[in-house]
Amino acid sequence: MPRELGQFQVMRVIGNNVVMAHGGKNDKEYVIIGKGIGFGMKDGSLIEGSDRRIEKLFRLEDKDEWSQVQILLEDIDPKVMKITDEIIGDITREFPGKLNDKIYLALPSHIQFTVYRLRSGMDIINPFLQETKLTFPKEYEIAFKAAEKISAGFNVDIPEDEVGFLTYHVYSAVSNVPVGQLVKASNMVSELLDMIRVERDVTFERGSMNHVRLMIHLRFTLERILQGSFIDNPFVKHIKKEYKEEYQLAQKLGKVMETALQTEVPEEELCFMAMHLHRLFQTPKTEK
Repeated sequence: MPRELGQFQVMRVIGNNVVMAHGGKNDKEYVIIGKGIGFGMKDGSLIEGSDRRIEKLFRLEDKDEWSQVQILLEDIDPKVMKITDEIIGDITREFPGKLNDKIYLALPSHIQFTVYRLRSGMDIINPFLQETKLTFPKEYEIAFKAAEKISAGFNVDIPEDEVGFLTYHVYSAVSNVPVGQLVKASNMVSELLDMIRVERDVTFERGSMNHVRLMIHLRFTLERILQGSFIDNPFVKHIKKEYKEEYQLAQKLGKVMETALQTEVPEEELCFMAMHLHRLFQTPKTEK
């Protein structure tokens, strides 16, 4: 990102990764986000504009950006920020590298609202829990530990459904896929699996090898399409010729995806789907 010249003077330390500061070449107020940027800082401390920890600057006079951080500055419980810092530390240890900077805003907001809902006796229901556990096992482990921290910090019982939602935030942080996009993809995967069951009158056990393979393939197919990141399939002609029925079903699935996503599904992706469908349909019913 472009670096501001000069220095920033810290006005308020919001957490280890978020501070409010004044200065820069425009002598304005900012929210500065970056891993460890607030660690050891105090009000009045100085941050150089060239500091490599700076990942994001929100200028507070910008109304659009200010709306994104206002709740963080005004309403977030300091204990939420402390737990958020610990969770981000856990994510970084498991997934070294730069995290999606939105995690510094989205995760504490999510945690605070979750605690509010639980203390208010509101149910948290996650229809995609099992798929999430199977698709993102490493991220789920981190989310489970995060739930334990939240539970201990606020004396609330965190249901497993909420662990599934926390898993989305962990995966979003390391993949740069927005949480909203993950939810949309989960909903689509469920719809596509139901469509396969109806079209071929096939049943397969949740968690079985074929179920997991197909589910994960559909999930990452959707993500590639949404991100415009496609892969080559050198077997297109062979698959279309040898797996005609599976390819026809893949075309139907593709039309549903195109309608929902408002974008074209490449032939290569259709053929990969056909290949996975062929594997599913060739498996004895007792193994599905």
